Amino acid sequence: MTHTVIVTDSTSDIPEELAKSHGIHVVPLRLQFGDESFLDGVEISAKEFYERLGKAEQLPTTSQPSPADYVRVYEEIQQEYPGASILSIHISSALSGTYQSALIAKSMMNENVDLTIVDSLSASYGFGLLVVQAARLASQGIAVEDIVVAVEQMRKGRKLYFLVDTLEYLQKGGRIGKAAALFGTLLNIKPILSIDQEGVIYPVEKVRGRKKAVARMIELFQQDLGNIEKINVAVGHTANPASAEEFLEELSCHYKLEEVVLTNVGSVVGSHVGTGTIAVFIWPT
Repeated sequence: MTHTVIVTDSTSDIPEELAKSHGIHVVPLRLQFGDESFLDGVEISAKEFYERLGKAEQLPTTSQPSPADYVRVYEEIQQEYPGASILSIHISSALSGTYQSALIAKSMMNENVDLTIVDSLSASYGFGLLVVQAARLASQGIAVEDIVVAVEQMRKGRKLYFLVDTLEYLQKGGRIGKAAALFGTLLNIKPILSIDQEGVIYPVEKVRGRKKAVARMIELFQQDLGNIEKINVAVGHTANPASAEEFLEELSCHYKLEEVVLTNVGSVVGSHVGTGTIAVFIWPT
């Protein structure tokens, strides 16, 4: 049986217990608040991150793992599982240098190591769910090349939207101007965002009021999914599980929910969209 080990980075937003149960190796990005530096998800939790974000005058910065960080993880895997294949899946290269760093690490490894690096062209649990599926297939002894094909098909069938609660962080990050942010806040505008096939975040619609925005997001999913009645769903939240549960309750009025995952929107996306955001990822059963 082929033995394949799955590696990803902390922007995949896979709940810790889920990553552990599937033997997924998670390499953390680094997060910088002023003079303080933290390993994402290791030295700072999602709750602590959003508490700091709410008080910060300037947005934190993030940096990808170094090639040496990846080499260390890959070599540890080789020592623990001699001859194993490694499949390393990462956040969209359009959003972070993390994928490029993994590619450099591959060039530093022994050429006999069976190492495959994949650009997910997505972010947060939008690719975390692909990583989990890859780990499930790996546990069945599926070959790496077949896992890559399967997760690519899954990516194409998966739909996702982010509902942003405040324009403050989009303005701080330079995504919108101050005048637009002020005007939008006065009108109670809630942007809906998504990620395109090139892995770039783009605006879908602007809706007045959160309740209407939630309803509109569900309408968008219905348009995308057609007549599908059963779905798998993951809802990312900004250390506020109640908001995710409220969305799930609304969604359950329209679909039969099979696999359900609650997770946190991590620091990379979270620093740009801010508190109160929910991210919804749906894939067919």
